[in-house]
Amino acid sequence: MSMLDREILALCRDVTSRIILPRYQNLQAGEVEDKGGNDPVTIADREAEIALFEGLAKLEPGIGHVGEEGAFADQAVMEQLRGPCWIVDPIDGTRNFAAGQPPFGIMIARADGGLVQSGWIFDCLTERFCAAHRGAGAFVDGERITAQTTGAEVPVAAISLIFLDDAHRQRVLDGLGPHYTLADIPYCAAEQYPRLALGVNDVSIFERTLAWDHAAGTLWLEEAGGKAARNDGSPYRVDEWDRRGLIAAASPAIWQVMADRLNVL
Repeated sequence: MSMLDREILALCRDVTSRIILPRYQNLQAGEVEDKGGNDPVTIADREAEIALFEGLAKLEPGIGHVGEEGAFADQAVMEQLRGPCWIVDPIDGTRNFAAGQPPFGIMIARADGGLVQSGWIFDCLTERFCAAHRGAGAFVDGERITAQTTGAEVPVAAISLIFLDDAHRQRVLDGLGPHYTLADIPYCAAEQYPRLALGVNDVSIFERTLAWDHAAGTLWLEEAGGKAARNDGSPYRVDEWDRRGLIAAASPAIWQVMADRLNVL
């Protein structure tokens, strides 16, 4: 594990123990709000984001900071995705966290020129730590990993439909359902991306592709030998924050089959 990975891991553990877990299954009245569209935010999200950026600023001061809660408060923050920046989802899976159930985690990425250069995913309950650096492979708890499929005869697909309108949602289900075993989604990208490389799921599709949800995971999956790309095959870029549609798969072959099917719906 590199020195940077160790520092990021220590930061995640500190913020988890001080801010996140003390409020897990212990949120008080007024500490959960709905940002709209059943998208909750808690006091732990806001405090964790501040603490994470304080820690990251010590590792590399002077670059942009793009966090989910900061961007919700001020959309101008998104412009920082065009240059060198830290990207943070302080609690990915807030819906689960607010309900007092797993999974949820911290996602951190370092991007430059619109491309993710490094990414980290920390499971707050199990402390599983995924790390990746562009061109240097993917790791879980310091051990290099290679993406594996489920090996199932019918591939396992976790399809995120929550940001599709009703008609589009039904077309996707009708078009893809006969070809896949459909798995429940965890409502947590910090869990979904590891599932795609660790033999739990074979492929996922996403409609909304905001950087804090996908920057770390797409790089980690690709470095493991899987594939994460736009529906037309173009690479995922954090500076295309309004662009929708993303396919992530345990192998390039599984990715291609899903893309071919999805693009004719």
